[in-house]
Order: sequence, then structure tokens, then C-alpha cells
Amino acid sequence: MLIKLLLLILGLALVVAGANILVEGASAFARRFGVSEFVIGLTIVGFGTSLPELVVSVTGALQGNSAIAIGNVVGSNLFNVLFILAVSALVSPIVITRSNHYRDIPITLAATVLVVALGMAGNGLSRIEGAVMLALFACYILYCFRSDKPEETPEDAGAASTQMSAFLAVTMILGGLSGLIFGGRLFVNSAEDVALMLGVSDKFIAITVLAMGTSLPEFVTSIVALSKQKSQMALGNILGSNVFNLLLILGTSALISPMSFASMSVIDMSALVLSALMVFLSIYIGKKNLIDRLDGSMMLLAFAAYMVWLFIKL
Repeated sequence: MLIKLLLLILGLALVVAGANILVEGASAFARRFGVSEFVIGLTIVGFGTSLPELVVSVTGALQGNSAIAIGNVVGSNLFNVLFILAVSALVSPIVITRSNHYRDIPITLAATVLVVALGMAGNGLSRIEGAVMLALFACYILYCFRSDKPEETPEDAGAASTQMSAFLAVTMILGGLSGLIFGGRLFVNSAEDVALMLGVSDKFIAITVLAMGTSLPEFVTSIVALSKQKSQMALGNILGSNVFNLLLILGTSALISPMSFASMSVIDMSALVLSALMVFLSIYIGKKNLIDRLDGSMMLLAFAAYMVWLFIKL
């Protein structure tokens, strides 16, 4: 038990250290090449922190297990918004730029509605629909880079003007991602072993330890980014991870093996759409240029309600 606890702590330490290095490297990369921190968070950081979900869903697709592939994405996206974004907003209100307002947040909502509509309207996601989703994902990433115009937020005013070399920035990004991935895996495996030793049920482990474990990189990276006053990178990480999960991961999974949504209930799908809708509405209600603490509190309440329903369902 002691060894497992030490491995658990080591895994968490690797994740935290990896997130620190990743955020510093990604921020330096953005400054050097004139790319906004949001787009770096959306692409490099978002993809890196979504690797655990990619592995789980693609493995499920290869095994013909749609429930694992889809359940992993739905659970991760709900956790990303209703918990990670909520806690992030409670820690420090997140600044919304013009591009977030008119491009990124609406597209995230549209991608969510599209996937839910395709999955629930027919017999799930076909290979053709998977290919279309991948094409839409490629178009979105290309559009983000081509339309990207770094916007200065109040946080940027005091940013250091010194520039890191490109080689060092890339090295830090790769090193940070390695820490996140290996630390996250070590944390999940150790936590699962500790839970089993304590006699906790498999269902409880799946819903709590594994769900939290695959989203741990997003959570720690977002909190670290906020602690360094880089809220755009935190927001890009969360929205980017969700778009990656919906269009890239489910698109790839459907291309491997058609995905059935039979395991997903109307409440699961409604909660997924609601999470994206809450982010969308937050830019129009109250302080329009912030996802503030009130928004975060409402998201946490929605997350708690969904978790209660999930446990009752068990």
C-alpha cells in the first residue's frame, strides 16, 4: 500500500511539473512565432492533454466497443467544462477575447450539437460521418491558424519581453507533454490499485478514478496556466480538448469501426449539449467579456447534479 501511495504522489508530481514546463514552453513558442496563446492552447496543448482520451477511445473502437469510445469522450467533455472550466473560473475569472466570442465558443457548441445530432438521429456514427468529422476538424484547425490575430488581454501587459530560443521552447513543450502523459498514467494506475485495496467497486473506480485520470492533464495544465496569468491558454486547452475529443477522436474511432450510441441515454447527451451551451451563454449573461465566478458556480452545480444522477442510475 505504501509503495502504491508513493507512486500515486510521484505521478501527481510529474503531472504538475510537466504542466509547468509545458505552459512556459508553449507561451514562449507563441511569443516567438506571433501565434496567440489561445491557438497554442487549442492545438499543441489541447492535443497533448487529449492523448489519454485518444488512446482509450481508439482502443475501444479497435475492440468494437462503442460504449468505451463514446463514453470516454462524453465523460471527458463534461468534466472539462462543468468541472475544470468551472474550477478555473472560480480560481480566476477567464478573459474572453473577440475571437473567443465570435469563433471559438460558437464552433465548440456547433461541434457538440452536430455530433449529438448525428449519433442520436440515426444508428450512431458511420465511417462516412467519421470522415466528414475529420475533414471538419482539419478545416477548423486551418481556419484558426489563418484567422489568428493575437489579441492583448490585460494579463499580457506585464508579460516579460525576453524571448526563449525556439529549440528550448519546443524541448520544453515535448518534455512537459511527456511528464503529463507518463505522470497521468502512473497516477491513474496507482489510484486504481489503491482503490481496489480499499475494496471500492469497479463501477465507482470507472466513474471517478478513470474519468478524472484521463482529464487530469487538462485540469492541472489549466490551473497552472491560470496561476501564471495565462487564461487564454487555459481556455484554449479546455475548448481545444473538447473539439479534439468530438471531431478528431470520435471521427477517427468511427472511421475504424462505426460507433453505436445505444449506451448513451438522452440525459447523457442533454448534459453534453448543456455543458457547451452554458459556456456559450456565459459570454452573453452578466460580464460579457469574462467567464466569471458565477458562471463557474453554475457549472459546478450542473456537474454535481449529473454525478448524483449517474450514481443513482448505478
